Amino acid sequence: MAKQTKTYTESMSELEEILAQIENEELDVDTLTEKVQRAAELIKTCKTKLQKTDAEVQKILDEIDAD
Repeated sequence: MAKQTKTYTESMSELEEILAQIENEELDVDTLTEKVQRAAELIKTCKTKLQKTDAEVQKILDEIDAD
């Protein structure tokens, strides 16, 4: 089954949930590593989406300036 890509908002929401669990000490040692790894994946996803969006916006602005 193919892994579906989450939106930026969905990724941020899941990341915030993980951070809240860590801050509230709701995670045991056995799941902490798993959650930290998932958080790293979500951060990478968000960073990639932000960079892509920035590039697209910059392209649009450059096209406007060229006119």
